[in-house]
Formats: sequence, C-alpha cells, structure tokens
Amino acid sequence: MAGWRRAVELAMTDEEIERLTALSRSRTEPASRVSRAQMLLAYRENPSFCAVGQRVGVHHQTVQRCVERALGYGPLAAIEDRPRPGKEPVITPEAKAWLVSLACDKAKEHGYPHELWTTRLLARHAREHGPTAGHECLAKLVQGTVCKILGQEEIKPHKVRYYLERRDAEFEQKMAEVLCVYREVQVLKRAAAKSRKAIKRVAIVSYDEKPGIQAIATTAPDLPPKPGVHATFARDYEYKRHGTLSLLAGIDLLTGKVHALVRDRHRSREFIEFLKRLDAAYPAGTAIKLILDNHSAHISRETRAWLDARPPGRFEFTFTPKHGSWLNLIEGFFSKFARSVLRHIRVTSKHELKERIMAGIDDVNRHPVIHTWSYKLAEVA
Repeated sequence: MAGWRRAVELAMTDEEIERLTALSRSRTEPASRVSRAQMLLAYRENPSFCAVGQRVGVHHQTVQRCVERALGYGPLAAIEDRPRPGKEPVITPEAKAWLVSLACDKAKEHGYPHELWTTRLLARHAREHGPTAGHECLAKLVQGTVCKILGQEEIKPHKVRYYLERRDAEFEQKMAEVLCVYREVQVLKRAAAKSRKAIKRVAIVSYDEKPGIQAIATTAPDLPPKPGVHATFARDYEYKRHGTLSLLAGIDLLTGKVHALVRDRHRSREFIEFLKRLDAAYPAGTAIKLILDNHSAHISRETRAWLDARPPGRFEFTFTPKHGSWLNLIEGFFSKFARSVLRHIRVTSKHELKERIMAGIDDVNRHPVIHTWSYKLAEVA
C-alpha cells in the first residue's frame, strides 16, 4: 500500500515573499512567471500539491516540480525558465549567407518573370538550387524560415524604397540662382514695408503647369449625408471621362496674386499666351522675372522668338535645376489647390471644369496669400 505524500517545508525570506507577491499580481510579466509565483505563495499557506493545483488551476505534479525547484535553486530562481539544450541549428551560417546574397539580387536575374523576390518564391528557389550550391540544409527550407533569416539581416527584398538621383551637374549653382531670387523678394518686401513709394518696378512670378486635370462626371446622383444613416456623401463607383485640361499658373510673390490660364494642352503656344497675359497685367516699365522649370515649351524656338520681340529686360527667366521642382513655390499652391478645389470634383463637361477652376482662382485672388521661402536663404545671400 502506497504511503501518504509528505508535505515539504518551503522556507522563504521576507524579501523573497515580497518579490513573489509583486510578481503574482503583475499584468505585464509572462504568464508562466506569474503562475509559478502564485504556486509558491499558495504552497507556503497550504503545503498541499493538490490543493495548490486546484487553487491555481494547474496539475498537482506541476506544483510539485515548482516546489522542488524552489528547494534546489531558491524561490526566485524557480520562477524562471530553465535553460534547455535545444536542437542544433540545421541551416549553416554559409547557407544563410548564400540565401541573403541571393535575396539581394532581383528575381528576374535568376530567370523568373517576377521583378522582385517574394519570400515564397525565394524559399522555392533555395530548395531547388541550394543543394547544388553545396547547401544540403536548404533542401527543406520553408517560407517562415526565410522570413526569419531575412529579418535578422534586416533585408526586405520584396519592397522598394524610392530615391532621387541627382542628374544635374549644375544643381547647386541653379538652386543658388533660384534662392537668390527669393532673397530679392524678401528685400523688396522689407523695402515696401518701410516706404510707401515703389523702390523698384519689378514683378517676380513663380510659374508652372498642372497637366492632366480630369473632367470626370458621375453616372448617378450623389447622395447627401443623413443623420443616423450615413455620415458622408455617397457616390456611385461608376463614372464617365470627358478628357483632361491643363492649368498654367503663376504666383506673384510680392502680391500673392495668381495669374492663370486653362487650356486643353500646354505647348509653346499656350505658354506664349500666358506670357501675353503677364505682359498685359503689368506696366510697360516693369521687369517680369519668372521662376520656372526646363519644360520644352519654355525654351522652344517659338517662345524665344516671341521673347526677342519684346523690349529688352521685360522678361527674365530663372530655371530650376532638373529634379528641383520643389524649389518652385507654385508647387505648394498646386498641392493646396488640388486638395481643396479639385478634391472629389465631378463635372458634366470640360467646359464646366474650366469654369470651376477659374472660379477657384478668382476665390484665391479675393484673399491672396503671399508665399515666402526661407530654407537656405542665408547660405546663398
């Protein structure tokens, strides 16, 4: 007949009891540590493996192992996971290096129609070609292991992060020229603030085109919001295209006035038409300086011929460097215009779109905003 299991006395110091009590009430510690702390505290009150197991919700043998570990290593050491021998890593460091090197190539370079790797495709390629490359351990490689290996090396071959290569050898010089124009704008503003008299008859205009503005019509009426039904406008997914328009616009950096022209295209003839509008908008003795990009219409034979026919000094162009459109203040205006007037716009025709764009320009000119550039002005002054 089996004898009764004798209770084992477990001695703990006040410091250990305090530490175990805090762990048993923790909401952030791992559940295994919290459960073991509760077992040891419950066993101290009632030295019965079964009673403690029922109280904590574990098997009595689990309580017994925890108490025996506390007797052998101490109560605080008993709540920690014991080190396990573990299984020897199957995939060798050389195989991992081969896999990472493979991930740094494009999938198309290895005969696949894919541009970039997916982890599933990379695992399949490693299973098929790893053994022939001398890495037998990759014969049963799975997608999850590929993700772990790439994650350790912080490699994400399935993603693309864009960068901008600087292709203009004179980028710094051209940027300095544009920023010097902005410096001139600041000087003229300060002079105008000190004196009511016009010190220098000059107009500085930031110009660009916004092509491809779509004239899109709805095929069913928009449904307005209804309290308790739907909070937003409801719009049918289908739509009808009526073509596109181009907005040619320039901001007077001294007054904030926007000069605009809406046409189907933005060729040399449309650009010359815009220049004619500027020519008519300012007095004859005013020098008109434009900040603009190197679009073909801005430097075409037709444009140069028209400018040559104007009085000397009437128009002066300052070109932004290639990939330097962010230097042109008009880009900020286009962004704001697209996020306000053009946002979710629906029209019945291109003519209506043109009228609404010009109405938006008129609304801006009723409350003009004087744009100011401040970045790196001190460095080029």
